[in-house]
Amino acid sequence: MPATLLQKVWDAHAVRQLPNGQTQLFVGLHLIHEVTSPQAFDMLRARGWRVRYPERTVATVDHIVPTRDQRRPFFDVMAEDMLSALERNCREAGIQLFDLSSGAQGIVHVIGPELGLTQPGMTIACGDSHTSTHGAFGAIALGIGTSQVRDVLASQCVALNQLKVRRIRVTGTLSRGVYAKDVILEIIRRLGVDGGVGYAYEYAGDVIDRMSMDERMTICNMSIEGGARAGYVNPDATTIDYLRGRRFVPAGEAFDTLAEWWLSLASDAGATYDDDVEISGSDIRPTVTWGINPGQSVYVDERLPGVSDVEGSARSAVEEALEFMGLKEGDSIAGTRIDVAFVGSCTNARLSDLREAARVVRGRHVAGHVKALVVPGSQAVRAAAEREGLDQVFSDAGFEWRGAGCSMCLAMNTDKLEGREICASSSNRNFKGRQGSPVGRTLLMSPAMVAAAAVAGEVVDVREVALVD
Repeated sequence: MPATLLQKVWDAHAVRQLPNGQTQLFVGLHLIHEVTSPQAFDMLRARGWRVRYPERTVATVDHIVPTRDQRRPFFDVMAEDMLSALERNCREAGIQLFDLSSGAQGIVHVIGPELGLTQPGMTIACGDSHTSTHGAFGAIALGIGTSQVRDVLASQCVALNQLKVRRIRVTGTLSRGVYAKDVILEIIRRLGVDGGVGYAYEYAGDVIDRMSMDERMTICNMSIEGGARAGYVNPDATTIDYLRGRRFVPAGEAFDTLAEWWLSLASDAGATYDDDVEISGSDIRPTVTWGINPGQSVYVDERLPGVSDVEGSARSAVEEALEFMGLKEGDSIAGTRIDVAFVGSCTNARLSDLREAARVVRGRHVAGHVKALVVPGSQAVRAAAEREGLDQVFSDAGFEWRGAGCSMCLAMNTDKLEGREICASSSNRNFKGRQGSPVGRTLLMSPAMVAAAAVAGEVVDVREVALVD
Protein backbone atom coordinates (compact mmCIF):
# COMPACT_ATOMS: atom_id res chain seq x y z
CA MET A 1 0.00 0.00 0.00
CA PRO A 2 1.26 3.53 -0.76
CA ALA A 3 2.58 5.13 2.43
CA THR A 4 3.67 8.53 3.68
CA LEU A 5 7.21 9.16 4.86
CA LEU A 6 5.88 9.43 8.39
CA GLN A 7 4.43 5.92 8.23
CA LYS A 8 7.58 4.45 6.71
CA VAL A 9 9.87 5.94 9.33
CA TRP A 10 7.44 5.22 12.16
CA ASP A 11 7.09 1.56 11.19
CA ALA A 12 10.86 1.16 10.84
CA HIS A 13 11.43 2.40 14.40
CA ALA A 14 8.39 0.93 16.19
CA VAL A 15 9.52 -1.46 18.94
CA ARG A 16 6.08 -2.49 20.18
CA GLN A 17 2.57 -1.32 20.89
CA LEU A 18 2.15 -0.37 24.55
CA PRO A 19 -0.96 -1.31 26.58
CA ASN A 20 -2.09 2.34 26.59
CA GLY A 21 -2.14 2.37 22.79
CA GLN A 22 1.06 4.36 22.37
CA THR A 23 3.99 3.19 20.29
CA GLN A 24 7.37 2.55 21.85
CA LEU A 25 9.59 4.20 19.26
CA PHE A 26 13.34 3.68 18.96
CA VAL A 27 15.25 6.98 18.73
CA GLY A 28 18.06 6.97 16.18
CA LEU A 29 19.65 10.25 17.30
CA HIS A 30 19.33 11.97 20.66
CA LEU A 31 20.50 15.59 20.92
CA ILE A 32 21.05 17.22 24.31
CA HIS A 33 22.12 20.63 25.63
CA GLU A 34 22.93 22.23 28.94
CA VAL A 35 19.44 23.28 30.05
CA THR A 36 17.12 20.25 29.89
CA SER A 37 19.65 17.45 30.42
CA PRO A 38 21.08 17.97 33.96
CA GLN A 39 17.83 16.95 35.67
CA ALA A 40 17.51 13.92 33.38
CA PHE A 41 21.01 12.71 34.30
CA ASP A 42 20.22 13.24 37.99
CA MET A 43 17.13 11.06 37.59
CA LEU A 44 19.26 8.33 36.03
CA ARG A 45 21.67 8.42 38.94
CA ALA A 46 18.85 8.30 41.47
CA ARG A 47 17.68 5.02 39.93
CA GLY A 48 21.10 3.58 39.36
CA TRP A 49 20.61 3.59 35.59
CA ARG A 50 23.20 4.23 32.90
CA VAL A 51 23.06 5.75 29.43
CA ARG A 52 22.10 2.82 27.20
CA TYR A 53 23.56 3.94 23.86
CA PRO A 54 25.92 6.88 24.46
CA GLU A 55 27.09 6.75 20.84
CA ARG A 56 23.57 7.75 19.76
CA THR A 57 23.55 10.91 21.90
CA VAL A 58 25.34 14.14 20.94
CA ALA A 59 25.60 17.25 23.11
CA THR A 60 26.27 20.94 22.61
CA VAL A 61 25.91 24.18 24.57
CA ASP A 62 23.54 26.81 23.27
CA HIS A 63 20.65 27.93 25.46
CA ILE A 64 22.28 29.65 28.41
CA VAL A 65 25.74 30.23 26.95
CA PRO A 66 26.65 33.95 26.75
CA THR A 67 27.20 35.41 23.30
CA ARG A 68 29.25 38.51 24.15
CA ASP A 69 31.99 37.12 26.42
CA GLN A 70 32.36 33.35 26.24
CA ARG A 71 35.46 33.02 28.41
CA ARG A 72 35.28 30.51 31.27
CA PRO A 73 34.21 30.64 34.00
CA PHE A 74 31.09 32.48 32.88
CA PHE A 75 30.09 35.61 34.79
CA ASP A 76 26.62 34.06 35.20
CA VAL A 77 27.02 31.42 37.94
CA MET A 78 23.96 29.45 36.81
CA ALA A 79 25.26 29.28 33.24
CA GLU A 80 28.65 28.09 34.49
CA ASP A 81 27.03 25.46 36.71
CA MET A 82 24.86 24.14 33.88
CA LEU A 83 27.76 23.90 31.46
CA SER A 84 29.94 22.23 34.07
CA ALA A 85 27.17 19.71 34.75
CA LEU A 86 26.86 18.92 31.05
CA GLU A 87 30.62 18.47 30.73
CA ARG A 88 30.66 16.12 33.72
CA ASN A 89 27.65 14.12 32.53
CA CYS A 90 29.03 13.69 29.02
CA ARG A 91 32.45 12.71 30.33
CA GLU A 92 31.02 10.09 32.68
CA ALA A 93 28.61 8.65 30.10
CA GLY A 94 30.98 8.77 27.12
CA ILE A 95 28.82 11.20 25.13
CA GLN A 96 30.38 13.41 22.47
CA LEU A 97 30.16 17.09 23.41
CA PHE A 98 30.63 19.99 21.01
CA ASP A 99 31.62 22.70 23.46
CA LEU A 100 33.04 26.19 23.00
CA SER A 101 36.53 24.84 22.35
CA SER A 102 35.39 22.39 19.63
CA GLY A 103 34.98 24.79 16.72
CA ALA A 104 31.63 23.08 16.06
CA GLN A 105 29.53 24.44 18.92
CA GLY A 106 26.25 26.12 18.22
CA ILE A 107 22.49 25.92 18.46
CA VAL A 108 21.61 22.24 18.54
CA HIS A 109 19.25 22.53 15.56
CA VAL A 110 21.93 24.27 13.51
CA ILE A 111 24.90 22.01 14.20
CA GLY A 112 22.98 18.73 13.81
CA PRO A 113 22.36 19.33 10.10
CA GLU A 114 25.65 21.10 9.33
CA LEU A 115 27.66 18.21 10.83
CA GLY A 116 25.59 15.62 8.96
CA LEU A 117 24.29 14.08 12.18
CA THR A 118 20.76 14.72 10.89
CA GLN A 119 19.86 12.34 8.07
CA PRO A 120 16.71 11.20 6.24
CA GLY A 121 14.77 8.32 7.72
CA MET A 122 15.91 8.99 11.27
CA THR A 123 13.89 9.39 14.40
CA ILE A 124 15.42 12.31 16.30
CA ALA A 125 14.60 13.53 19.79
CA CYS A 126 15.80 16.50 21.83
CA GLY A 127 14.66 18.26 24.97
CA ASP A 128 13.71 21.30 22.93
CA SER A 129 10.42 22.03 21.20
CA HIS A 130 12.03 23.17 17.95
CA THR A 131 13.51 19.76 17.22
CA SER A 132 11.00 19.67 14.37
CA THR A 133 13.67 21.62 12.43
CA HIS A 134 15.41 18.34 11.52
CA GLY A 135 12.31 17.17 9.66
CA ALA A 136 13.55 19.24 6.72
CA PHE A 137 15.72 16.23 5.89
CA GLY A 138 12.91 13.69 5.86
CA ALA A 139 13.42 12.73 9.50
CA ILE A 140 10.75 12.45 12.17
CA ALA A 141 12.10 14.86 14.75
CA LEU A 142 10.40 15.33 18.10
CA GLY A 143 10.78 17.77 20.95
CA ILE A 144 10.52 15.99 24.30
CA GLY A 145 10.29 16.91 27.98
CA THR A 146 12.93 16.31 30.63
CA SER A 147 11.40 13.04 31.87
CA GLN A 148 11.45 11.78 28.27
CA VAL A 149 15.08 12.88 27.96
CA ARG A 150 15.70 10.55 30.91
CA ASP A 151 13.79 7.75 29.17
CA VAL A 152 15.77 8.13 25.94
CA LEU A 153 19.07 8.21 27.81
CA ALA A 154 18.08 5.04 29.68
CA SER A 155 16.39 3.06 26.91
CA GLN A 156 16.90 4.91 23.60
CA CYS A 157 13.10 4.83 23.24
CA VAL A 158 10.19 7.18 23.69
CA ALA A 159 6.44 6.47 23.95
CA LEU A 160 4.24 8.37 21.49
CA ASN A 161 0.72 8.46 20.16
CA GLN A 162 0.35 7.69 16.46
CA LEU A 163 0.18 10.90 14.45
CA LYS A 164 -2.14 11.91 11.65
CA VAL A 165 -0.60 13.56 8.59
CA ARG A 166 -1.64 16.84 7.02
CA ARG A 167 -0.02 17.65 3.69
CA ILE A 168 0.47 21.37 3.15
CA ARG A 169 1.20 22.21 -0.47
CA VAL A 170 2.59 25.68 -1.16
CA THR A 171 2.20 26.11 -4.89
CA GLY A 172 3.34 28.55 -7.55
CA THR A 173 6.11 31.02 -6.83
CA LEU A 174 7.02 33.49 -4.10
CA SER A 175 7.27 37.19 -4.87
CA ARG A 176 10.44 39.22 -4.33
CA GLY A 177 11.06 39.94 -0.67
CA VAL A 178 9.07 36.94 0.53
CA TYR A 179 11.04 34.33 2.45
CA ALA A 180 10.56 30.97 4.12
CA LYS A 181 9.76 32.78 7.38
CA ASP A 182 6.84 34.50 5.68
CA VAL A 183 5.61 31.15 4.36
CA ILE A 184 5.50 29.45 7.74
CA LEU A 185 3.92 32.48 9.40
CA GLU A 186 1.26 32.38 6.68
CA ILE A 187 0.61 28.69 7.34
CA ILE A 188 0.26 29.28 11.08
CA ARG A 189 -1.94 32.30 10.49
CA ARG A 190 -4.31 30.29 8.28
CA LEU A 191 -4.40 27.03 10.23
CA GLY A 192 -4.00 28.42 13.74
CA VAL A 193 -1.62 27.80 16.60
CA ASP A 194 -3.64 24.73 17.59
CA GLY A 195 -4.48 23.59 14.07
CA GLY A 196 -1.78 20.94 14.00
CA VAL A 197 -2.56 19.22 17.30
CA GLY A 198 -2.28 15.46 16.74
CA TYR A 199 -0.69 15.93 13.31
CA ALA A 200 2.62 15.79 11.57
CA TYR A 201 2.83 18.36 8.78
CA GLU A 202 4.23 17.24 5.44
CA TYR A 203 5.35 20.32 3.50
CA ALA A 204 5.17 19.98 -0.27
CA GLY A 205 4.43 21.87 -3.48
CA ASP A 206 6.47 23.86 -5.99
CA VAL A 207 7.59 26.50 -3.48
CA ILE A 208 8.91 23.93 -1.00
CA ASP A 209 10.54 21.88 -3.76
CA ARG A 210 12.57 24.91 -4.87
CA MET A 211 13.67 25.85 -1.36
CA SER A 212 17.21 25.33 -0.09
CA MET A 213 17.77 23.16 2.96
CA ASP A 214 18.19 26.27 5.08
CA GLU A 215 14.77 27.48 4.00
CA ARG A 216 13.17 24.09 4.59
CA MET A 217 14.65 24.07 8.10
CA THR A 218 13.00 27.43 8.77
CA ILE A 219 9.64 26.00 7.68
CA CYS A 220 9.94 22.81 9.74
CA ASN A 221 11.34 24.68 12.75
CA MET A 222 8.06 26.48 13.39
CA SER A 223 5.78 23.47 12.89
CA ILE A 224 5.44 23.36 16.67
CA GLU A 225 4.14 26.95 16.62
CA GLY A 226 1.23 25.65 14.56
CA GLY A 227 0.51 22.93 17.11
CA ALA A 228 1.97 20.08 15.03
CA ARG A 229 4.02 17.37 16.76
CA ALA A 230 6.45 17.23 13.85
CA GLY A 231 6.98 18.64 10.38
CA TYR A 232 8.93 17.24 7.47
CA VAL A 233 9.87 17.59 3.82
CA ASN A 234 10.40 14.59 1.59
CA PRO A 235 14.08 14.00 0.74
CA ASP A 236 15.10 14.88 -2.81
CA ALA A 237 18.17 15.90 -4.80
CA THR A 238 18.51 19.08 -2.74
CA THR A 239 18.70 16.99 0.42
CA ILE A 240 21.32 14.67 -1.07
CA ASP A 241 23.48 17.53 -2.32
CA TYR A 242 23.44 19.19 1.11
CA LEU A 243 24.50 16.03 2.95
CA ARG A 244 27.29 15.00 0.59
CA GLY A 245 30.67 15.44 2.28
CA ARG A 246 29.33 16.30 5.73
CA ARG A 247 31.43 15.21 8.70
CA PHE A 248 29.21 12.38 9.95
CA VAL A 249 27.90 11.22 6.57
CA PRO A 250 29.54 8.18 4.92
CA ALA A 251 31.44 8.80 1.69
CA GLY A 252 31.95 6.98 -1.60
CA GLU A 253 29.82 3.96 -2.45
CA ALA A 254 28.31 3.93 1.03
CA PHE A 255 26.95 7.43 0.41
CA ASP A 256 25.49 6.42 -2.96
CA THR A 257 23.75 3.45 -1.36
CA LEU A 258 22.40 5.61 1.44
CA ALA A 259 21.24 8.30 -0.99
CA GLU A 260 19.22 5.75 -2.94
CA TRP A 261 17.52 4.57 0.24
CA TRP A 262 16.92 8.13 1.44
CA LEU A 263 15.09 9.00 -1.76
CA SER A 264 12.92 5.88 -1.44
CA LEU A 265 11.56 7.20 1.86
CA ALA A 266 9.59 9.99 0.19
CA SER A 267 5.83 9.66 0.47
CA ASP A 268 4.47 7.42 -2.26
CA ALA A 269 2.22 8.67 -5.01
CA GLY A 270 -1.29 7.74 -3.93
CA ALA A 271 -0.47 7.87 -0.21
CA THR A 272 -3.47 8.76 1.92
CA TYR A 273 -3.45 11.92 4.03
CA ASP A 274 -5.75 12.81 6.88
CA ASP A 275 -5.96 16.34 5.55
CA ASP A 276 -4.68 18.23 2.52
CA VAL A 277 -4.18 22.01 2.36
CA GLU A 278 -3.10 24.13 -0.59
CA ILE A 279 -1.73 27.67 -0.32
CA SER A 280 -0.78 29.84 -3.28
CA GLY A 281 2.76 31.13 -2.84
CA SER A 282 2.06 34.19 -4.96
CA ASP A 283 -0.53 35.34 -2.39
CA ILE A 284 2.03 35.55 0.43
CA ARG A 285 3.60 38.91 1.29
CA PRO A 286 6.21 39.94 3.88
CA THR A 287 4.66 39.12 7.22
CA VAL A 288 4.96 40.54 10.74
CA THR A 289 3.43 39.27 13.97
CA TRP A 290 1.56 41.90 15.94
CA GLY A 291 0.34 39.90 18.94
CA ILE A 292 1.42 37.41 21.59
CA ASN A 293 1.39 34.17 19.61
CA PRO A 294 2.84 33.38 16.17
CA GLY A 295 -0.62 33.05 14.64
CA GLN A 296 -1.37 36.72 15.24
CA SER A 297 0.25 38.22 12.17
CA VAL A 298 -0.49 40.47 9.22
CA TYR A 299 1.20 41.32 5.96
CA VAL A 300 3.42 44.36 6.34
CA ASP A 301 1.06 46.39 4.15
CA GLU A 302 -2.05 45.37 6.12
CA ARG A 303 -3.74 46.86 9.15
CA LEU A 304 -4.32 45.13 12.46
CA PRO A 305 -7.59 43.26 12.90
CA GLY A 306 -10.52 44.80 14.70
CA VAL A 307 -12.01 43.12 17.74
CA SER A 308 -15.37 43.00 15.99
CA ASP A 309 -13.77 41.12 13.08
CA VAL A 310 -13.45 37.95 15.16
CA GLU A 311 -15.86 35.85 17.18
CA GLY A 312 -15.98 33.86 20.39
CA SER A 313 -12.80 33.17 22.33
CA ALA A 314 -10.73 34.64 19.50
CA ARG A 315 -12.17 38.05 20.34
CA SER A 316 -10.77 38.06 23.86
CA ALA A 317 -7.43 36.85 22.51
CA VAL A 318 -7.27 39.81 20.12
CA GLU A 319 -8.23 42.22 22.89
CA GLU A 320 -5.55 40.82 25.19
CA ALA A 321 -2.88 40.97 22.49
CA LEU A 322 -3.67 44.53 21.43
CA GLU A 323 -3.64 45.72 25.03
CA PHE A 324 -0.35 44.00 25.86
CA MET A 325 1.35 45.20 22.67
CA GLY A 326 0.07 48.75 23.09
CA LEU A 327 -1.47 48.69 19.62
CA LYS A 328 -4.89 49.73 18.39
CA GLU A 329 -7.24 47.83 16.11
CA GLY A 330 -7.02 49.11 12.57
CA ASP A 331 -3.49 50.44 13.04
CA SER A 332 -0.95 49.82 10.31
CA ILE A 333 1.86 47.51 11.45
CA ALA A 334 4.24 49.44 9.19
CA GLY A 335 5.58 52.40 11.09
CA THR A 336 5.62 50.63 14.45
CA ARG A 337 8.70 51.95 16.23
CA ILE A 338 11.23 49.36 17.42
CA ASP A 339 13.93 49.52 20.09
CA VAL A 340 15.87 46.32 19.39
CA ALA A 341 16.63 44.30 16.26
CA PHE A 342 17.69 40.66 16.66
CA VAL A 343 18.95 38.41 13.86
CA GLY A 344 19.46 34.93 15.23
CA SER A 345 17.82 31.77 16.68
CA CYS A 346 17.44 28.20 15.43
CA THR A 347 14.85 29.54 12.97
CA ASN A 348 16.99 32.07 11.14
CA ALA A 349 20.69 32.14 12.10
CA ARG A 350 22.24 30.19 9.25
CA LEU A 351 24.65 31.62 6.71
CA SER A 352 21.97 32.29 4.09
CA ASP A 353 19.93 34.23 6.68
CA LEU A 354 22.92 36.39 7.56
CA ARG A 355 23.64 37.02 3.89
CA GLU A 356 20.12 38.32 3.31
CA ALA A 357 20.23 40.58 6.34
CA ALA A 358 23.68 41.88 5.37
CA ARG A 359 22.50 42.65 1.86
CA VAL A 360 19.81 44.91 3.28
CA VAL A 361 22.11 46.84 5.65
CA ARG A 362 25.17 47.12 3.42
CA GLY A 363 26.00 50.80 3.06
CA ARG A 364 23.32 51.78 5.58
CA HIS A 365 23.35 52.33 9.34
CA VAL A 366 21.15 51.27 12.21
CA ALA A 367 18.81 54.01 13.46
CA GLY A 368 20.23 55.92 16.41
CA HIS A 369 17.69 54.68 18.95
CA VAL A 370 17.93 50.98 17.98
CA LYS A 371 20.14 48.34 19.60
CA ALA A 372 20.90 45.71 16.94
CA LEU A 373 22.69 42.39 17.25
CA VAL A 374 23.51 39.45 15.01
CA VAL A 375 24.05 36.06 16.66
CA PRO A 376 25.25 33.31 14.30
CA GLY A 377 23.72 29.89 14.81
CA SER A 378 27.04 28.10 15.16
CA GLN A 379 30.77 28.61 15.29
CA ALA A 380 30.91 27.27 11.72
CA VAL A 381 28.33 29.83 10.55
CA ARG A 382 30.23 32.59 12.31
CA ALA A 383 33.53 31.55 10.68
CA ALA A 384 31.96 31.28 7.23
CA ALA A 385 30.31 34.68 7.61
CA GLU A 386 33.62 36.23 8.64
CA ARG A 387 35.36 34.72 5.63
CA GLU A 388 32.78 36.51 3.47
CA GLY A 389 33.21 39.76 5.38
CA LEU A 390 29.64 39.78 6.66
CA ASP A 391 30.79 40.58 10.18
CA GLN A 392 32.34 43.80 8.89
CA VAL A 393 29.17 44.69 6.98
CA PHE A 394 27.14 44.33 10.16
CA SER A 395 29.69 46.14 12.33
CA ASP A 396 29.92 49.04 9.88
CA ALA A 397 26.13 49.28 9.97
CA GLY A 398 26.05 49.46 13.77
CA PHE A 399 25.14 45.87 14.65
CA GLU A 400 26.86 43.96 17.45
CA TRP A 401 28.54 40.79 16.11
CA ARG A 402 28.27 38.00 18.68
CA GLY A 403 29.33 34.43 19.41
CA ALA A 404 27.05 31.47 18.65
CA GLY A 405 24.08 30.67 20.87
CA CYS A 406 20.33 30.96 21.35
CA SER A 407 20.72 34.48 22.73
CA MET A 408 17.68 36.75 22.68
CA CYS A 409 15.34 34.11 21.28
CA LEU A 410 14.57 32.98 24.84
CA ALA A 411 16.83 35.32 26.84
CA MET A 412 18.37 32.77 29.21
CA ASN A 413 21.52 34.86 29.31
CA THR A 414 22.19 38.61 29.41
CA ASP A 415 20.66 39.17 25.96
CA LYS A 416 17.28 40.45 27.15
CA LEU A 417 14.71 43.10 26.45
CA GLU A 418 14.37 45.79 29.07
CA GLY A 419 11.01 47.12 30.20
CA ARG A 420 8.51 47.74 27.40
CA GLU A 421 11.04 47.58 24.58
CA ILE A 422 9.82 46.34 21.19
CA CYS A 423 12.06 43.91 19.33
CA ALA A 424 12.03 43.10 15.62
CA SER A 425 13.15 39.48 15.82
CA SER A 426 13.93 36.65 13.40
CA SER A 427 13.19 34.10 16.14
CA ASN A 428 10.16 31.85 16.53
CA ARG A 429 8.09 32.94 19.53
CA ASN A 430 6.48 36.21 20.54
CA PHE A 431 4.97 35.05 23.84
CA LYS A 432 4.76 37.41 26.80
CA GLY A 433 8.13 37.49 28.52
CA ARG A 434 9.82 35.31 25.90
CA GLN A 435 12.70 37.74 25.36
CA GLY A 436 13.51 38.35 29.00
CA SER A 437 11.27 41.21 30.08
CA PRO A 438 7.77 40.32 31.34
CA VAL A 439 6.43 43.37 29.54
CA GLY A 440 8.78 43.34 26.53
CA ARG A 441 7.19 43.02 23.10
CA THR A 442 8.27 40.92 20.13
CA LEU A 443 7.51 41.29 16.42
CA LEU A 444 8.50 38.19 14.44
CA MET A 445 9.63 38.62 10.84
CA SER A 446 12.24 37.43 8.34
CA PRO A 447 15.93 38.36 8.82
CA ALA A 448 15.71 40.74 5.86
CA MET A 449 12.72 42.46 7.43
CA VAL A 450 14.56 42.70 10.78
CA ALA A 451 17.50 44.32 9.00
CA ALA A 452 15.23 46.80 7.24
CA ALA A 453 13.50 47.67 10.53
CA ALA A 454 16.86 48.17 12.24
CA VAL A 455 17.90 50.73 9.64
CA ALA A 456 14.55 52.52 9.54
CA GLY A 457 13.97 52.39 13.29
CA GLU A 458 10.48 51.07 12.63
CA VAL A 459 8.68 48.28 10.81
CA VAL A 460 8.99 48.81 7.06
CA ASP A 461 8.41 46.79 3.92
CA VAL A 462 11.77 45.37 2.88
CA ARG A 463 10.61 45.48 -0.73
CA GLU A 464 10.53 49.27 -0.54
CA VAL A 465 13.88 49.91 1.14
CA ALA A 466 16.20 47.38 -0.45
CA LEU A 467 16.76 45.80 -3.83
CA VAL A 468 15.41 42.27 -3.49
CA ASP A 469 16.54 39.90 -6.23
